[in-house]
Amino acid sequence: METDASEKAFKELKRFGLLLLSDARLPSIATLVAGQPIRGSWWGHPKGQEIFRVASRIDEHPDVAVTKLISGKVTFVHRKLWPVLLAAATAQEPWQMNGLSRKARSLLQRVDQEGQLQMDRLPASPKTKRSVWNQATRELEKRLLIYAEEFHSETGAHVKRLESWKHWARRKRLNPQTMKIDACKNRMLMILLAMNKKFHAKARLPWMNFEGYE
Repeated sequence: METDASEKAFKELKRFGLLLLSDARLPSIATLVAGQPIRGSWWGHPKGQEIFRVASRIDEHPDVAVTKLISGKVTFVHRKLWPVLLAAATAQEPWQMNGLSRKARSLLQRVDQEGQLQMDRLPASPKTKRSVWNQATRELEKRLLIYAEEFHSETGAHVKRLESWKHWARRKRLNPQTMKIDACKNRMLMILLAMNKKFHAKARLPWMNFEGYE
């Protein structure tokens, strides 16, 4: 890590196993850099550029995965929780599959078949606009059905790459473990509940929005 802020952020991530990009209560990179919680978008904050730089360094760390895990927000996940995350993400339980739109199912099938694909290469037509693919991608991310990350294409534009979890696991040389799904979800839940209690938050995990949690 190149900066004190990056070192502090990674230390916090390693401590809990989870770290948000931005949140008003839970530990986040935006709060660590700004010195206080930021309400609303952090882009307009005076330290917005520094927040971006620190987040980029954390994102590039080999022991970090990034997904929309906590309350639908960008969440950095430490390697120690990768087996748990992978098991929950690849279960394809009812909370993940029930109610998926036809376009989201079609996109999921294509990602699973190809392993990974770039969104700028998805077919667009008057009947299938980019916004439709964007909406389908958000559906899949919300349910942890794909791993998505942004990068700079050859043209310099920001492009999102969609990847199946199995392809991601192979790329990270992570061997799938035989773990009971309920045990994995419960471990992640216990971590989040402890964080909620410590920081007086009410954050939720994806399946909590689909399984009748109070």
